[in-house]
Amino acid sequence: MQLDEFDRKIVAVLAREGRATAVELSARVGLSPSACTRRLQGLEASGVIAGYRATIDPETVGLGVKAFVEVSLERQNDETLQAFETALAKCPNVLSCHLMSGGSDYLIELVAEDLSDFARLHANTLSRLPGVARIESKFALRQAVDRPLVPIG
Repeated sequence: MQLDEFDRKIVAVLAREGRATAVELSARVGLSPSACTRRLQGLEASGVIAGYRATIDPETVGLGVKAFVEVSLERQNDETLQAFETALAKCPNVLSCHLMSGGSDYLIELVAEDLSDFARLHANTLSRLPGVARIESKFALRQAVDRPLVPIG
């Protein structure tokens, strides 16, 4: 879908303030509420806007440890990849997982209550996933950049 100036403005406002009403959104992008709503529906229907959700601060809900875990598999065939991904998707502590190029097969972002909780996740979940050959964990000390919007300019 080709995005024009108004579409880009709508997406930019919603990326920062997902709860903006149609009236607020229309005022910020310079369109009437009905025109803004039609464009918004078009952006949703085309998949440009994939969904809406609240952003939860992990620390405030008792998940103060964020780790990035690199996993290498024994084999990289479709069956092993699918089995790994299916099993990993059942772990609620996993925030994201990416199939990677380079030295490891997957990069997993996850949260845990504390280091003991992470050790439990490592021993009881990560190391028992199908096809796992090697795990390397790195812990986030603080977040330096957080952008809710993919650059669409």
